[in-house]
Amino acid sequence: MPTQLHETVIAMFRERPALAAELLEGPLHAGVPSFNEARLSPGDLTDVAPAEYRADAVVTLSNQKRTVLAVVVEVQLKADARKRRSWPVYVATLHARLKCPVALLVVCPAQQVARWSAAPISIGPPGSVVTPVAVGPDQIPLVTDLTIARKSPELAVLSTLAHGGRTDPQPLFEALLTGLHVIDQEQADLYTDLVLTVLPAAARAYLEALMTTTAHQYQSDFARRNFSAGEARGEARGEAKAVLVVLDARGVTVSEEQRTLIADCTDQDQLETWLRRVGTAEKIQDLGDQFAG
Repeated sequence: MPTQLHETVIAMFRERPALAAELLEGPLHAGVPSFNEARLSPGDLTDVAPAEYRADAVVTLSNQKRTVLAVVVEVQLKADARKRRSWPVYVATLHARLKCPVALLVVCPAQQVARWSAAPISIGPPGSVVTPVAVGPDQIPLVTDLTIARKSPELAVLSTLAHGGRTDPQPLFEALLTGLHVIDQEQADLYTDLVLTVLPAAARAYLEALMTTTAHQYQSDFARRNFSAGEARGEARGEAKAVLVVLDARGVTVSEEQRTLIADCTDQDQLETWLRRVGTAEKIQDLGDQFAG
């Protein structure tokens, strides 16, 4: 099942295809040819064979309208032997379709998985080999330069995911906020949600404090919007917890499904209705029709 981390990292390449080239030619030194356009291409790599093969993303780099390199981008969260059988199919199919060199770029949030992914894949004699270009936290550059963050916000996000647990993360976080400030709200919210989910607790608290300090130079509409959203979520969690505490104190039987429904509720009007009713509730159904089943 796709995870938030997997899907959001894929979204970075779909939003900014040039990110594939930046990773290849930057920390990985993979020798990217000169290009003036990077665009997303169809990820369906099924040819005539009956099995369906679909890459996470495919990026093509062009120079004067001629495709000079195709990049198969795979986001790999864990070792999976099936992928090592599929990846050569991706490379060969794309090579035949586009008639250009093909690179296989595997992005791994864990360095252990990056090491596994980087191993050459032997197809058979005499020397038929596909070698993935794997990038893990050790290969992701530490982005603290604000100019780089503005140019490639997605690279700043990947940098934060890889290095956010540093002892002094402020320069890293300042670059992240600078990058997020130049992209649209929907993308910024998506990336922020992922970063706050993945960061260790101490680093997450540090970033939230940085975003919400009124004297800080990055106190932008984006930061205020996300802080307000965070306050609202916190208030909702508090009210939901209060409802559950009172139900427990009154000895009302609450199933796990009903408990989850209350805990996950973010509708302030609904929560206030439950709070008004919970003081006299003798059974869970007294809170409302949601519990009538």
